[in-house]
Amino acid sequence: MEKFITKDDLRQFGLMLSDTMRSVVAEALKSKDNETDTLWLRSRAVRRLLDISAGSVQNLRTSNKVRFKKVLGSYYYNREDLLNLFKDEK
Repeated sequence: MEKFITKDDLRQFGLMLSDTMRSVVAEALKSKDNETDTLWLRSRAVRRLLDISAGSVQNLRTSNKVRFKKVLGSYYYNREDLLNLFKDEK
């Protein structure tokens, strides 16, 4: 018994494939959004997050207001410390 693939079969396969691709892309975008919730941020991300200059980021680092790490020439800043800068201390 021979089974042939019809145009309708191909159309259904195409719809199923496109739905699968949409879900994969949506999940990838969702995981990329969660990526911004990382614990350590690079200098550029800090500047964008706080809308400050590179010099201001350096001042935060040198005054020890935020924890940082230097890895292969790049500085990484603790996200929690950056967000705590703006909380009122009571």
